[in-house]
Amino acid sequence: MEENFLETIFLTLKLASVTTLILFFLSVPIAFYLSRSHGFFKFFLEIFITLPLVLPPTVIGFYLLILFSPEGSIGIFFKELFDMKLIFSFPGLVFGSIIYSLPFMVQPIYAGLEKIPAQLIEASFLMGKSKWQTLFKIQLPNCMPAIYTALALTFTHTMGEFGIVLMIGGNIPGETRLASMAIYDSVESLNYQQANQYSLILISITFGLLGLVHFWRKKILNR
Repeated sequence: MEENFLETIFLTLKLASVTTLILFFLSVPIAFYLSRSHGFFKFFLEIFITLPLVLPPTVIGFYLLILFSPEGSIGIFFKELFDMKLIFSFPGLVFGSIIYSLPFMVQPIYAGLEKIPAQLIEASFLMGKSKWQTLFKIQLPNCMPAIYTALALTFTHTMGEFGIVLMIGGNIPGETRLASMAIYDSVESLNYQQANQYSLILISITFGLLGLVHFWRKKILNR
């Protein structure tokens, strides 16, 4: 395989890994809030989280392009504070991926927390545990199948991103050129063999991760 091929695959896996890790730590408190709240802000937050599922990626990518550009509010903030360029850069892809993959992490964990019996949570409170102690010692350990699902869905979804990558990342080798862009370029140039190589790797990784999740879920639920 060519060096550029391996570099593209590595960059794709790197983006998926970084995005999944960051989203996990962001999504646990969000899912916890959603599972316990009943106010108007919960209603607004649920809509915001669901938007990436229903909006075309190019719509989200367009507004991120405006916000991340050197003239955009977020772009100016990161440039002045961290001397970091977001548009057409790997950090920009990370931020875009976090927004676009957010529902794939939050919703499974939220659903898992909601399924935990209220009696179990009340028993923890009666034993003097705080809300956060109950979350980390009782609730999260009891919704591990949902967590495995969230991690796998987020990772595999980020690997296959195209619209967001195209809008805010472009196609810079070693910086923003991901497997999805490489597949598109290969097909455009009629290089179906290379497109097939990229596609097979993405399918294999996705199939393997989802297979592991189903195995772990079945093993945990059958205990």
